[in-house]
Amino acid sequence: MKKILFQGCGTAISTPFDKNGVNFKEFEKLVENQIQNKVDAIIVCGTTGEASTMTTEEKIATIECAIKTSQGRVPIIAGSGGNNTKQVVEYSKRLENLGIDALLIVTPYYNKCTQNGLIKHYQEIAENVSLPIILYNVPSRTGVNIEPKTCFELSKIENIVAIKEASGNLSQVAEIAHLCGNNLSIYSGNDDQILPVLSLGGIGVISVLSNIMPEYTHNMVQNFLDGNISMATKMQLDAIPLIKALFSEVNPIPIKSALNLLCYNFGVPRLPLTELNKDKEKILKNELLHFLI
Repeated sequence: MKKILFQGCGTAISTPFDKNGVNFKEFEKLVENQIQNKVDAIIVCGTTGEASTMTTEEKIATIECAIKTSQGRVPIIAGSGGNNTKQVVEYSKRLENLGIDALLIVTPYYNKCTQNGLIKHYQEIAENVSLPIILYNVPSRTGVNIEPKTCFELSKIENIVAIKEASGNLSQVAEIAHLCGNNLSIYSGNDDQILPVLSLGGIGVISVLSNIMPEYTHNMVQNFLDGNISMATKMQLDAIPLIKALFSEVNPIPIKSALNLLCYNFGVPRLPLTELNKDKEKILKNELLHFLI
């Protein structure tokens, strides 16, 4: 059985921007809040962190800030995916030297490689770093799906230890679990499917919701893992309206708005992303109030 990076809730953390770049003061504040409220890992510079519009130096500085703030209390996992294998290897090596705990590597996008291409891409990265790797499957964004048989082949590689499954296809999740067993941990990549993925053998979630509801999301997963299935199910279903509001526009537009509503100073998304539609923001605010009151 391979090393388990974390069980429970890992937050795909948002990145605050201001006119000078990354607002590190606000970022530290959110990281500390996450740790104080039971999150089990923090994932920096992923989709929710708007890594695609950050410079390399901004990403490095943000990851370093997370490591410094955490001081080893929770694993820090950094996004390092891309569609140029050589560049991903070089960047991943650089991140390895920072002292992070693992890499989250999304499938190559735009190129639309074959399944064999996916295998060779991840093999090349895994051979050049010693860090544990989490595959990230989100075909709605990348145009590429990691098929279960491909997961099986990749699970044979020692430092490929997990997958963030955000395809939304529960039949696929079940087949991955069947084929890979303990050689590939499964994390839900969708907040509205945390319980279904756990029921198929998943061990946690990499969550957007937990940016604003860290303890709630942690407890939802923990209740399931502890056998309190009815409570976990109730928490999942109760959170559906808020989750729906958090994905009323493309992530991370709504979560950034939610953080600002909760008195963080996270600024606005970088173009080409825009601020949340005012009508949708009103719905989001009402759902937040429902949970906070």
